[in-house]
Amino acid sequence: MPFPRPRKTDSEDELYQYAVGALARRMRSVAELKRLLRQRVEAETEYGQTLMELVIRKLKDQGYLNDAKYAAAYSSFRRDNEKFGRMRVITDLKIKGVHGEVIDKAVSSVYEDVNEEKQAREYLRRKRLQKPKDRKQAARIFRQLSRAGFTSKIIFAILKRWEVDDETLSALEEETI
Repeated sequence: MPFPRPRKTDSEDELYQYAVGALARRMRSVAELKRLLRQRVEAETEYGQTLMELVIRKLKDQGYLNDAKYAAAYSSFRRDNEKFGRMRVITDLKIKGVHGEVIDKAVSSVYEDVNEEKQAREYLRRKRLQKPKDRKQAARIFRQLSRAGFTSKIIFAILKRWEVDDETLSALEEETI
């Protein structure tokens, strides 16, 4: 059974109530909220655009919508709970539509005192990944750490500590180029 289409509205109050409900469920960036609101109004019309902008301005003025706070909270959550590296958090925030300067400020303040190698080891522990026994497992760990947002420098440092042979490391290095 398909989901029903969202009901269109031309009322500022209804759109505001919908936006507050969406923000009550979870924090969102301005771009994410705009995507949701576009489904509720005739976004192609000038009236629909104005209505969306009014609601977003009202939410910003009331402090319900703030990309800087969102980016800081999102970054610290991903760092502390998911154990992700800096690059993964930056990529995720870009996907969510947060402005580049806001991302840079938030991520650099959150990851300021973080030892990335220690963070990567915590990520490996969280994912229950052990020392690789062969080339295939080493490549798997390398790719997983790359997806988690760690630099190749950090990944190679970890693999060297695990005494992965130089031949495997050079093959992985060629793979990254």
